[in-house]
Parts: sequence; C-alpha cells; structure tokens
Amino acid sequence: MRRPIRIVAQIPPAATPSYAAWRDTILRTEDLGADAIFGYDHFMVPAVTGRDENGRPITDPNPPVQANFESWTALASWAEITSRAELGLLVGGAGFRNPDLLADMARTVDHISGGRLILGLGAGWYEPDYTEYGYRYGTVSSRHEVFVDALERIQNRLPKLVPPPLRKIPVLIGGGGEKKTIPVVARFADIWHTGGELELFVRRNAILVEQTQLIGRDDGEIERAVSWVSDEAADGFADAGATMFTVSVFAPMGGYDLTELKAALAWRDSQR
Repeated sequence: MRRPIRIVAQIPPAATPSYAAWRDTILRTEDLGADAIFGYDHFMVPAVTGRDENGRPITDPNPPVQANFESWTALASWAEITSRAELGLLVGGAGFRNPDLLADMARTVDHISGGRLILGLGAGWYEPDYTEYGYRYGTVSSRHEVFVDALERIQNRLPKLVPPPLRKIPVLIGGGGEKKTIPVVARFADIWHTGGELELFVRRNAILVEQTQLIGRDDGEIERAVSWVSDEAADGFADAGATMFTVSVFAPMGGYDLTELKAALAWRDSQR
C-alpha cells in the first residue's frame, strides 16, 4: 500500500536574524501544515555554491562567518512549542556526539514532543565543522566506520533506557553512496534521504531494493525522501517511489521565505 505524500520543511538557523525569528518560522511552518520540520547539524554554516553530478554540495572554501545555533538544543525547544509536526535533523553528524548519549538525547526529545522525533544521522562531510570544534575529520572510510558504530550503539541503547521512547523512533539516513551508504540504509533506516536527478534516484533505489533483499528485509519498510525542486520534478520522483519531499527554507536576506513551502504543500494536497 502506497505511503501518503509528506512535505518536510528544513529550516536551518544559517544567517537567521535572531533566535526569535527562527522560532517564529518553525511555528508558522507547522501552522501551514508541514508534515515534519527538520534542522541541520552544522557548527559552521556551509556556503553551498552548487551540487556535483552525485547531488553532493559544492562549498566555498572561504565561507563568511554567519549567525548559527546548535541543533539538538533547538530540537528540544521545538518539541515544546509545536504540537503536530514530526521533528528531526537532516542529518545529525555521527561523529559529533557519543552514540549512547545521543540515543538518550533522542529518547528525551521523543518524550518532550509526545512521540514526534525522527532521528536523522549521517557520516558527516563538512570539514570546518570538525576542525573548528576540535573533532577528528579523518577520511571517508573512517567517518563511515564511526557512522555504522553509532547506528549499532544507538540501536542497542534505546531499548535499555528507562523509560523507553514513546514509539520506535524512525531512523533517517541521508546519503547516496552506492557501495557504503546504501547497504547501511538497507540495514538500519526507516527513511532514506538522497539527492541528485531522477535518473540517479532510480538507479540508487534499485540498489537499495537489491540490498534489502540480500538481508531478507522488505524494502517497503523504508520511506524514500528527496529534495523538493518543482511540481513537475516531484511528479517524476513520486512515480519512482519517493513520498517525502524536503523543502529548504533559508533566511538569506534577513527573513525566512515560505513561498516554496506553500507551493509544495499545495502540490501535496492535490495528490490526495
């Protein structure tokens, strides 16, 4: 049975005029009817100048310092001020926090929100986050090892917590690496978020189906999520199996513009 189409607003604190402006945007977004609201997990604001052929961000090597806030502290506050939308990060950096502690943090925010947390996790990619805050950046392979270890430890820790989470906290994994990331998605994810054009999504999705079959898992247990581009693009991704669409909401000129989010929500409603 097909999952319902869901629209997510990713609202990072990058360049926000104030915490109050960011907070107000979260509340406005829930009022508009977004199904989920995501932050990000960057200590330093990445200056993204484009995307490569695999959908990975291209960044300015000398980015300006911009206003920013820490992600998990904010999630706890969102859990208090909202009442309906699911909440999470797209995505948390696996190397930034002890995984057992992160499981406890997730469980706590899950309780604060009344069972609305989505636990987003990725291997990490933006080097200034690591170097500026004293973390070891390592290599793609070493960050991947940290990522898998974190997922295993979180999976083991959550059922030991007292009280336990209010529900099985959905795990969202971001990334499209065909040799490393997608097999991890098949093993751990409830939601998979990937970038790139439709043709790339279709190819990666076929690999995910193959990987779930190898471990005896039903790939239908995993929701497919992609970035919102337009109505036309969303039609193609939906036909290919995507049901979660993420709209990025930024504040480049001192205020958050929700125009694109409203368009995505209207498209969602037209699918029902």
